[in-house]
Formats: sequence, structure tokens, C-alpha cells
Amino acid sequence: MSVHQAVRADVPDGPADGGRAARRRGRQGARTSDGPLAAALVLVLPTLVALVPILRGLGDRQLWRDEHATWWAATLSIHDLSVLIRTIDVVFTPYYVCMHLWVMVAGDSPAALRIPGAVAMGLSAGLLGLLGRRLFTTRVGLVAGLAFAVLPSVTRYGQEIRPYAFAVAAVLLSTLLLARALDRPTFKVWVGYTLSVPLVGWSHLASLAVLAPHLVMILIARRSGDRIVGWAYAAAATLGMCFVVPMAIQGSGQSGQIAWNNPVFKDLVDFPKNLFGSWAVAVPVMVLAGAGLFFAGRRALPLAVWIVLPPLVTYVTASKLHLFLPRYLLFTMPAWVLLGAVAVCRIAGPVTGARAGAGAAARKGLGMVLAFAAVAGLAWQALPGIRDARRPPLGEPDFRGAARLIAAEQRKGDGIVFNGVMSERRALDYELRDDAGRPEDVLMYRTPQQLGSFGAAECPRPSSCLARTDRLWMVASTYNGDPYAGMPKQTRTALDRSFRVVRTEKLENLQVLLMERSRSTGRDAGDDDAGDRKVHT
Repeated sequence: MSVHQAVRADVPDGPADGGRAARRRGRQGARTSDGPLAAALVLVLPTLVALVPILRGLGDRQLWRDEHATWWAATLSIHDLSVLIRTIDVVFTPYYVCMHLWVMVAGDSPAALRIPGAVAMGLSAGLLGLLGRRLFTTRVGLVAGLAFAVLPSVTRYGQEIRPYAFAVAAVLLSTLLLARALDRPTFKVWVGYTLSVPLVGWSHLASLAVLAPHLVMILIARRSGDRIVGWAYAAAATLGMCFVVPMAIQGSGQSGQIAWNNPVFKDLVDFPKNLFGSWAVAVPVMVLAGAGLFFAGRRALPLAVWIVLPPLVTYVTASKLHLFLPRYLLFTMPAWVLLGAVAVCRIAGPVTGARAGAGAAARKGLGMVLAFAAVAGLAWQALPGIRDARRPPLGEPDFRGAARLIAAEQRKGDGIVFNGVMSERRALDYELRDDAGRPEDVLMYRTPQQLGSFGAAECPRPSSCLARTDRLWMVASTYNGDPYAGMPKQTRTALDRSFRVVRTEKLENLQVLLMERSRSTGRDAGDDDAGDRKVHT
């Protein structure tokens, strides 16, 4: 028996040789008899459907603090970026470099920054369609791609300036290439799979968990009689991981940056809602996926591992690795949707085995009507979640509103100070990036570039640094109503002694204070050079 026959024998029924050939012909007929047009359809149509809600209002939602971090890293020089990743976010280096190149071409408006992720997430819907067609039937692939396209989380993270959409696309591409290699093994396809492995790791380290269901697919192929596929997979995975391991090792020393992520049992319970975007979407998808396990044949086990293993492992290891976050695990959504599509399309006839795609014309027609009705129903259920997906994340301050207020009323010589824990300085850096007359950051003593960090060091003698301005803006994101909460004692004392508040504006989770120098105090630079230190902003 040839390798070509062995790797394609993935259905349990039938004699060893003739049965495999029959099953291979059946699967080919179900999947490829429609020709290239069918493949184009399952790629293009879900992609376009996904892009409709993603591209709508792409630049309307203001950036939140993680997106500000992407902007900051992407707009650094290559040298400054190399300094940054020595201390933080080394695992995002490939993404930051790509975004750096993109910003050089497209600019850094909210819409421009979101285009790469939007395209990646839209393409993910099409890739899922192709994967469903490769593993099952064209009908399953089309339904899976369309269902994926209308999920609220697809819209939410398709509009996110972070690498999560790329992780979903990379996982789907890698899985599709592996399925193709098992189905029609060629050297070129195995090379493609090898190159896809580092793409998965570079998009997000948690996404490498997909190698577990890949291994299950290999073991099933070996059990069917193919002894070569195990060696091919071992070589491909090992070579691909060689490009990821050095980055992962260095990143393990920076895990403190996500040490805040310590989930509790409630986070595990709410995981489906946060993964899909709402319970109204999560429940029907999960119920259908559970039913799909009974009709997926040998594909059921790899898809089940794809669904269950990454959340389970990241939750159990959360105290050490801190990787249990729904956005880190978005790459598990396609497996849920694909199994759900299998359950829906089973109404029209078999989806696996030699008779996959077969059935009476009336039954197939009724099945297609019911399948698309199910997708339409899911889209209806998803509409409130899609609307919520376009809103700022819960608790994020209105930095855009603060920037508008400051830009409208600032004067030459104004200064600005910050207080809070929501990366206020970086947020206002972005919102006021094109304002040449923006207030001077009078308390910044050492820049983030100098520190190799996302944050700056503030002046050790604030009274001296504040002596350079008579009019001061303060942006504070504290939540207890006190804009001074958590402020260093020296800084608050200097502000209370030298300035009086003449105006307070309360925005969403944010306060903007305008201060003027008290008449009882004059400007005294003193003999400390901290106030005169020049910094690059």
C-alpha cells in the first residue's frame, strides 16, 4: 500500500485496501467534484461576510490601553524597539515589526492601524471554510465559514490592534496545510506546513497549543497504516519550533507583565460567553458542536482536543503562565463552529465517509435551507453582541474626549501631568500625536525609550519641574472620585502648594483638571537640574 493511500484512509469502515480507495474516492467526490469554483466560494463568501461588520465603523471606537501599546511599539525606531523587547513584549516582536512597516505606509489613524487585523480576521472565516471543505464537505465548509463570520468576537477582535486575529488565521492556515498534507502528501505541502508552525508561535505563544490536535491527526493517520507521516510531522514541527523556542525562552523571563491575570472559577464559567461575545451565541454554538461530535467520524477527536485542551491547560497553569484569557484562546472558536456546522449539515446527508455529500436532491435542498436558516438565526442572535463589540471595553477612560478638551482650550506654555493606572501618558501621547502645540509633559524625567519600557520615569523633585509652567492640565483616571488618589506625596504637595484648580471636567472614567499657579507662589526653578532636563517625546 502506498503512502498516498495510507494517509488518506481516515474513515473506519470497510476493508483495508479496497475500502480505503473507495473512501478516498467518496471523499474526493464530496469535496472536490465541484471544482475550483466551490473552493473559491467557500473562501471568498465567508471572508466578505466577515468583513462587513468588521469594517463598519472601523475607526470610530477609540483605542484602549493595549492598542496604545501596539501604536507605541510600532512607531518606535527599530533601535528603540530592540531596546523595548529586552524588557517587555518580546513575544510580540514579529507583530510589532510588521505593524512598524505598516504604519510607515498607511499611517497611524485608528482605521489604518486596524486594517491588518481586520483583513486577518476576515480571511480566517474563509480559511475555516476551506478547512471544513477539506475535512468534510463543501456544504460544511461554507456553513462553518459563514457562521464564524457573524460571531461577535470576530467583529470585536477583527477591530483590535493586537495580534489575536493573526493567531486565528495562522492556526487555521496551519491546520489546513496539515490536512492537505495528510490527504495529498507532497514535499511542497509539508514545507508549507513547516513554515506555518513559526507563524502560529509568532502570532501568539498560546496558539501553539493547536499542535496537540495536529498530533492527534497524525496518530490517527499512523493507525490507518501510514508509518511515514509521523516522521514527516516530527521533522516539520521540530524545524518550525526552532524559530519560536528562542523567543519563547526569552519571553518566559518577562511573564511578570501578565502576572495580574490570575483567573478564578467564575472566569472559567464565563469563558464561553467571553469567547464568543455573548451567551446568546455561545449556547447554540456549543450545543450544536456537542451534537456534531457524533457525526464527525475520526475528525471528532482532533476537533474535541482543539476545543478542550487549550482552555483547560491554560487554566490549570494560570498561576505560573497567566495565559488563561479568552482573547488569547480565540483560536479555539473555529473548532466549535466547525463541529456545529457538521451537526447542521448532517440533516442534508452524510458528512464523512464514502457517502459524504450524497443524498436525495430533496433532502439536500431541505438541508441547505435549514443550514442557512441556522446561520441567519445565529446572525440575529449575534446582533446585540456585535453592537457591543464596537463599544470601548468596559472601564476604559474617554481619552479621546480629554484630548479634544485640551486641544480646544490649551495655551502656549501649558504643562500636563498624569495620575492613575490606565497608561494615561501613553494614551494622551496618541490622542495628541498630531498637535504641535500640545502641553509639555513637565514631570517626565526619563522617557520610555530611555528606560526600554512603555512607561516613563517622573521627576524626582516635582516642585522644581513644575516651576516651568503657570498653567497646568491634569488627566486622572482614578475611580474613587479623587483625582489625586495614588499620586506620590511629593507631587501632590507640590501641586497643592503651587497651583489651584480652576476647572474640573468629568468624562467617562476620567477627570481633566485645569490648574493655574497660585498668586501666593512664584516661579522658582531652584538649583536642581531635573526641571531643566531635556527629553525626547
